[in-house]
Amino acid sequence: MKLFFSLALSGSLFLGAAPVATAQQASSPYRTSFLKDGSITAGLAVLSGTGLLLVQQKSGLTTAQLAALDRNDVPKIDRFAAGNYSERAQTISDIFCYPTLLIAPGLLALNPEVRGRYGQVLGLYLQTMMANNAAFTMTVGNVYRYRPYLYGTEGGGRRNGKIATNSFFGGHTANTAAATFFAAKVFHDFNPGSSVEPYVWGAAAIVPAAVGYYRMEAGKHFLTDNMVGYAVGATVGILVPQLHKAGRGRGVSMVPMQGLNINGHSYSGLRLTKQL
Repeated sequence: MKLFFSLALSGSLFLGAAPVATAQQASSPYRTSFLKDGSITAGLAVLSGTGLLLVQQKSGLTTAQLAALDRNDVPKIDRFAAGNYSERAQTISDIFCYPTLLIAPGLLALNPEVRGRYGQVLGLYLQTMMANNAAFTMTVGNVYRYRPYLYGTEGGGRRNGKIATNSFFGGHTANTAAATFFAAKVFHDFNPGSSVEPYVWGAAAIVPAAVGYYRMEAGKHFLTDNMVGYAVGATVGILVPQLHKAGRGRGVSMVPMQGLNINGHSYSGLRLTKQL
């Protein structure tokens, strides 16, 4: 469900960003190209869809395979979560995750510095979520790791379901981290030195951590699943805007220079300069 939700969300953001992007007036710390970035985003969407097809082709465990599972086979760092199952915790993790995917970019529209370039920001957010989903679906589609609730007796028919092998890595955590860290990064770039930055980054870090905690309580993911998901989401959320920063060095060149040295003698030579 979260895969379809994320893809649908990203598509709606793309459609909503188009008319705004044509009327951008405010200066922006980012440099984007509709053709280039649109192609990259489309390619990431195809990769996400490919991963989703791989996920759908996976199969669950048989009753005999479930009976043979032993929590002692789980690495010690994750063993405490083996056997967890809670529908309440799953609901709480959904409440933290899904609204955040809309709220995080939505809050940026309240910032006057961002508002004038909101179409561009939404385009970057779309690319961020597509990159995150590509990493997630391709990993889950190729990696079989049993969810924690398979090591317990609860879960009913879910224990035989296809998604029971989708533990690595934590998608809820990754998506939430991508959204919150993207919002924090964009806020920072538009408002460098703002007094509220510590609170913005603090919220960006806490929300996906809370999602990861409840995913463990729900028996959906182990600690290491969430650690990897958190790292992937946070990295993508920061990296995509950073790669689009205007004024980033694009190489070096040599230019002639001349002048006087400390002894008063004239000189000439070459100087390395960075091309922006």
